Amino acid sequence: MKPPEPANESFRYHYPVTVQAADIDFNHHANNVVYVRWIQEAGTAHWESAVPEEIAREYQWVVVRHEIDYKKPALPGDRLRVETWVEPVARLLSTRHCRVVREADGQLLARSKTQFCALDPATRKPRRLDPRLNDFLRAVAPEE
Repeated sequence: MKPPEPANESFRYHYPVTVQAADIDFNHHANNVVYVRWIQEAGTAHWESAVPEEIAREYQWVVVRHEIDYKKPALPGDRLRVETWVEPVARLLSTRHCRVVREADGQLLARSKTQFCALDPATRKPRRLDPRLNDFLRAVAPEE
């Protein structure tokens, strides 16, 4: 699974991570579940920085499908960058891509694709997505 690249690098949101001792498992590298946490944190940070609060509170998100490819291990103390971007939203679904990259050498450690369904917070039923979300989510410049 190779995720489509955003049309413009400025459409990516960059989220910094440093591998902590608590992230390490019996294989002496970051546990697979920790990658999922980093991906979720990056997506949440992107959403919170890009979408105005009055619109953001109109949605809750649930994961419909999550795919992740692990390429190389993350080791204690590694400084990483989680790059994330979204495909244009469509009706009820949003697809987010992430790449976890080691800062020191630019190596790709993992990549993911997650499909979310939007819910109405009051009813917890699927909610149609406002097409303006495309503008908000694509307008965020990467943080370095």
